[in-house]
Amino acid sequence: MSGRGLTPRLLGRPVPLSQVAWLTVVWLLLWGDLSVGNVLGGLLGGLLVVWLLPLPVLDTGLRIHPVAALVFLVRFAVDLVASSFRVAFWALRLGTMPPVQIVEVRLRTSSEVMAVLITVALSALPGSLVLEVHFGDRELVLHVLGITGDVQATVQADVTRLEKGIVAAFGTGADQEELR
Repeated sequence: MSGRGLTPRLLGRPVPLSQVAWLTVVWLLLWGDLSVGNVLGGLLGGLLVVWLLPLPVLDTGLRIHPVAALVFLVRFAVDLVASSFRVAFWALRLGTMPPVQIVEVRLRTSSEVMAVLITVALSALPGSLVLEVHFGDRELVLHVLGITGDVQATVQADVTRLEKGIVAAFGTGADQEELR
């Protein structure tokens, strides 16, 4: 149950049913046998664990906006394909060194959670690698491969577009307001 008021209590302590269910599934997977005894043992064990060892409530700073997340994922898939083709193009040009540069880009968001997601997304794209992250200055230092022309402007525009998509898909209201 997601609401705090909906979480049942046992002897004054909250018992999050989702955690009990998850621990029961893990218990069943460990035993490898679906039986009434294993299910009851998993429920009892899960109930005991979440009651005796309650986890603190943490706000990760992430919110999932389904439509924006779908738009981001589609755009990210297109970026993955395009950057893969760019790297393959340079890899197949025997005897020619691809253009390689170190570029500093500035993020607009001050959220460290969003910066981490942006860093992971950039590192997942072939031909780019995050070398350094300066959270205080909102800067990333990137190693980019295969981009010609005004590399600084191209990379900054790409990172800004990626940042906008990630914040729209996973950011809080404050994160989204910061980019407006």
